[in-house]
Amino acid sequence: MGRLFGTDGVRGLANGDLTADLALGLSQAAARVLTQGRHADELRAQGKRPTAIVARDPRVSGEFLTAAVSAGLASSGIDVLDAGVIPTPAAAFLVGDIRADFGVMISASHNPAPDNGIKFFSFGGTKLPDEVEDRIERALSGEKLAPTGDAVGRIRRFADAEDRYLLHLLRTLDARLDGLHIVIDCAHGAAAGISPQVFSDAGASVSVIGSDPDGLNINDGVGSTHLEPLRQAVLEQRADFGIAHDGDADRCLAVDADGRVIDGDQIMAILAVSLQRRGLLAHSTLVTTVMSNLGLARAMAEHGITVIQTKVGDRYVLEALAEHGLSLGGEQSGHIIFQEHATTGDGILTGLQLAAEMSRTGRTLAELADVMTVFPQVLINVRGVDRSRVHDSAALSEAVAAEEALLGESGRVLLRASGTEPMVRVMVEAADQETAQAVAERLAAVVSAELAV
Repeated sequence: MGRLFGTDGVRGLANGDLTADLALGLSQAAARVLTQGRHADELRAQGKRPTAIVARDPRVSGEFLTAAVSAGLASSGIDVLDAGVIPTPAAAFLVGDIRADFGVMISASHNPAPDNGIKFFSFGGTKLPDEVEDRIERALSGEKLAPTGDAVGRIRRFADAEDRYLLHLLRTLDARLDGLHIVIDCAHGAAAGISPQVFSDAGASVSVIGSDPDGLNINDGVGSTHLEPLRQAVLEQRADFGIAHDGDADRCLAVDADGRVIDGDQIMAILAVSLQRRGLLAHSTLVTTVMSNLGLARAMAEHGITVIQTKVGDRYVLEALAEHGLSLGGEQSGHIIFQEHATTGDGILTGLQLAAEMSRTGRTLAELADVMTVFPQVLINVRGVDRSRVHDSAALSEAVAAEEALLGESGRVLLRASGTEPMVRVMVEAADQETAQAVAERLAAVVSAELAV
């Protein structure tokens, strides 16, 4: 078997790959690994049990997985605070807010309803580094904690979880949103109970779509992976702009008043320039991943902003932010991290800050987005290949070098092996769509021929 943990926790088909037995075992293993820090030692010295927050998105399988996770934790001597259905960034925030020992979020983010996942947050609310996930995976086959009597953990409802998070979001704003009409697409997910409320409390006029989760309709034709319903709603209601979350609300994409999609790179450009102008962008530096558009780096250079690139995954962005003492970073997909306010991507926080910039400047979203010129980008997924040889093939390396020489400074090439499938992603950016498409197709043909299995 390959590594159990992927880019963002453990994911799979609920009751297929991701069973109640696996959820139980993972939580027991995590209880052993994640309660070895100083905070847990201090609690034990005081005769207290460690505490974990457990939360989920509204997909139906989250109900039995939450029960399994909570049982595994309580049987390991961990007190469980069940926060119910809340966004992933809310769970991360609450871990730090109440100084819980760790947190567990049960969600498959933007995936369809049959899938689910389990991700862990360490003390302080940060995602786990690879080495800690590896320790949890090894602990699956080891001895479990098995206290008895009053050392067994308790399971209680976290009654004010939503209110704590909502107030936190409102405190991040330095500008009211009065006069803005915003359409919010909640993806029939975890944002439905919070996002419309917080924007309304901040003064905006709010219209909502995708806000009726039934456990089975999460991300179904709505949300950040299906933007057409949001585009239509913004145009029909003549709103100032719209924002779209994914199932667990750690992403935010936007649509301007004319229906033009504003992706994560453009959102980062707007926010980075805003922070730089106000003297709030630490070290005048933005953190992105290798998938971010070349136009973002060009725009940042024009405004005196340095760009640091990481591997794909918001936890790698967060690691770079922490390592260099930086304040803003994110991904093209809409995971944006404000280091001052959050320990993970937060789609609601991002939408609020975007709206606040419109309110501060009196400019439309389209005007703000013009800070960046988006280079045409073509992505081709080449399936059925040996992804492990993507950087070992001499013929492929020569083909990439030739195409890069052709593009010069007006484009770039990125080959990226999938972390979970026999697939290589070929991404090409160029000054025009036709060139990007042609280069991507030529390289995809080489990948298919040279890495065939």
